Amino acid sequence: MSLISDNLQAVSQHIRATEKQYSRPPLEVKLLAVSKTFPVQAIIEAALWGQVAFGENYLQEALDKIQFVRENQPALALEWHFIGPIQSNKTRAIAENFQWVHSVDREKIALRLSEQRPATLAPLNICLQINISGETSKSGVPPAEAVELALRIASLPNLRLRGLMAVPEPSEDVAEQRAAFAALRQIQEILKQRGLALDTLSMGMSSDLDAAIAEGSTMVRIGTAIFGKRDYAK
Repeated sequence: MSLISDNLQAVSQHIRATEKQYSRPPLEVKLLAVSKTFPVQAIIEAALWGQVAFGENYLQEALDKIQFVRENQPALALEWHFIGPIQSNKTRAIAENFQWVHSVDREKIALRLSEQRPATLAPLNICLQINISGETSKSGVPPAEAVELALRIASLPNLRLRGLMAVPEPSEDVAEQRAAFAALRQIQEILKQRGLALDTLSMGMSSDLDAAIAEGSTMVRIGTAIFGKRDYAK
């Protein structure tokens, strides 16, 4: 077995054990392998060991990988998730090439994604990004504005609002971690009461994975624990 396969197995086992610890239904938490900055060969290797969903932050890098996999590994039915900040001039390429977008935080971006999603493709799965900790350096809609924006996005054609995403302010205090994730879950509950059929809470990374699962995460975003240390100098 390779290092990536060993890592995938270890991460998956940890997720399953944490589900059990917090009385979550088995297999409810999905693993999103964050493959930004890692070579496409690493993605293919992970995919051959059963990983399906991959998250990318940088559009051109992601498009190169998507094209390479399509041309060289057409049997791999991968699920591509865009998780980085979105500029208006990037929406068409995202709408045409991804199955999920986790980082929508403006109605303008949602409108463009809806308008530019090809009719031949299934609706684009959307997570509304919430700035749950109120950090000025982070993207995301303020919690107080989240419900109104979510309702508007849910009405757009060619999009399917699946849930919410957040990257809380880093903390080593588990109680603080859980409080931030609980706040996101509470916003989702409000939206469900308003009639939205949401099924996704994209929250939790390597440093706060357990707290996220404890508070209801259905999708955790894990990168270095699978692929190794990133080299941003490349």
